[in-house]
Amino acid sequence: MIRRKFLAATAAASASTVALSAPAISQGRMEWRLVTSWPKNLPGVGTGVERLAARIGEMSGGRLTVRVFAAGELVPALQCLQAVRDGTAEMGHDASYYHIGVHPAFQFFTCVPFGFMATEQSAWLNYGGGQQLWDEHAANYNIKAFAAGNTNTQAFGWYRRELQGVESFRGLKIRMPGWGGQIMTRLGAQQVFLPGGEIFAALQSGAVDAAEWIGPYNDLAMGFHQVAKLCYGPGWHEPGSNLQLMVSKQRYDALPNDLKAIVAFAAQSMDMDMTTEYIARSGESMETLRTRHGVRFLNLPGNMLDAMGTAAGEFLTEQRDRGDAMTKKLFDSYLKFRAQVMPFTRWNDGAFLNARVRAFKYIT
Repeated sequence: MIRRKFLAATAAASASTVALSAPAISQGRMEWRLVTSWPKNLPGVGTGVERLAARIGEMSGGRLTVRVFAAGELVPALQCLQAVRDGTAEMGHDASYYHIGVHPAFQFFTCVPFGFMATEQSAWLNYGGGQQLWDEHAANYNIKAFAAGNTNTQAFGWYRRELQGVESFRGLKIRMPGWGGQIMTRLGAQQVFLPGGEIFAALQSGAVDAAEWIGPYNDLAMGFHQVAKLCYGPGWHEPGSNLQLMVSKQRYDALPNDLKAIVAFAAQSMDMDMTTEYIARSGESMETLRTRHGVRFLNLPGNMLDAMGTAAGEFLTEQRDRGDAMTKKLFDSYLKFRAQVMPFTRWNDGAFLNARVRAFKYIT
């Protein structure tokens, strides 16, 4: 039902022509356009952007209102950066790694394979120098970028057949964007990059053999269980996927200080709101998929994870060694912070997660 609702809305939007004019400016009031990569009404990433826009309008007392455009309504799903950069829209919401074709460094501000989980990604951005590097990089593209939501550790993806080992990836067409998909090619897979709204049809038709999107909350809404019954985890390729709010730097810099603060706070609010929404909804969605739709949730075995980790290390080393100055600077910062936080996370958080599932009697 949810999938039919947002896909029908997306189709209706694509079939119509949106009449647009320049952003409204009247008596000190402005209306900005925000383009997204998400299907209309998609829970989490799609509805979260609507809440962000509403908060900006409310906190500004209507001085700055934001009109949200779903994928395909104003620009194609994967062209949000270009739209903000060239002035088609004042704001955009997507995953920065969609733009590694523009510059590889955009990958860092979504996720790095076998890198940070959601809280660690936020820690690096807020207290490890990551945001300053993001500001430096984004300014080259007339963008001011904010963290604005995290989908947490994602699922590895949907498969029709059980994986027998890394040899199962040979010739397999996998929808997986970014560096994760490029790493999979080292194991014999073929990387396919599609926007979210096109994944179901591709999986159904056989244009792809397997697909990852986000996780149970969104995957249930997308209806992937109708064409595949095996879902693997963990999503080492996206251990904590940060989403971004892009704002035209020129337009942002021209705002009065209070409106700048409102935009920044709205993004920060959305970051926590979306992160916790996925925590709250993923478990119940997983149970629905398992009990009502017969989905099997399987874990990648250790030997496959070792092979993927080795391939990831080789790939990332090559990216660092042949990268430009900005890429090298980001690798230095990211790897230094990863080494700093991992010992505590493993000793404390990892040990607690293992302790919580031990076979002691708990409250029933």
